[in-house]
Amino acid sequence: MIPLEVPVDTAAGLAAAHAGGAARIELCAALSEGGLTPSAGLMAEAARLPIPVHAMIRPRAGLFRFDAAEAEIMAADIRAARAAGLEGVVIGAQDASGGLDVPLLGRLAAEAGPLSLTLHRVIDVVPDPLAALDAAIALGFSRLLSSGGAATAWDGRERLAALVSRAAGRIIVMAGAGVGPDHARRLVAETGVTELHASCSGPAPAAAPLGLAPPGLRQTSEARVRALVAALGQETRSPDASR
Repeated sequence: MIPLEVPVDTAAGLAAAHAGGAARIELCAALSEGGLTPSAGLMAEAARLPIPVHAMIRPRAGLFRFDAAEAEIMAADIRAARAAGLEGVVIGAQDASGGLDVPLLGRLAAEAGPLSLTLHRVIDVVPDPLAALDAAIALGFSRLLSSGGAATAWDGRERLAALVSRAAGRIIVMAGAGVGPDHARRLVAETGVTELHASCSGPAPAAAPLGLAPPGLRQTSEARVRALVAALGQETRSPDASR
């Protein structure tokens, strides 16, 4: 079976992803901005779930070159994830040349201690993704998330296959971005990835007045999670299994 990780940024999203049969949660704030560090309160709520939860550690939107103050924030947020009882963290950072910031990532990995480490889609914007994969393995990462450097994982399937080949079982390659039930099995077959990542989201209710919610806001859909899990051939939970 191919595990499905679902990114969520609300308590309602946690419930929908779990009820739909997600194998793991990527816990974020502000998915509309690509996912930022969740609050301590949301981490505590997520830790109640009986499935693994990995917290995104990203202090702001934009690319991944972080200054000293941001590095301190990230270290503190990792300690908060550990204190909440989460299973892992999702991190990434670039140096001045655009490659992985290995010293910073080593420091953050040390802060994480026993937590599982996922390298996020920073690997899609570094100049040499295969070298970044090797560096992630040396740092002790368990998995990496990639779209193959393309807008969608399907479009990036050739690079995803190259990452899987280079990984040679030393690290999990998880495909994400635009993954849906219509092509999930083909994506797995053509790339060899062993995990998938998908938001399984649908349009949220109309935006709030006074600019209090961004246009195009989306929310996790239990039905979409369930459909993708079914497409992957996993056993789905009953609708009331989370109660």
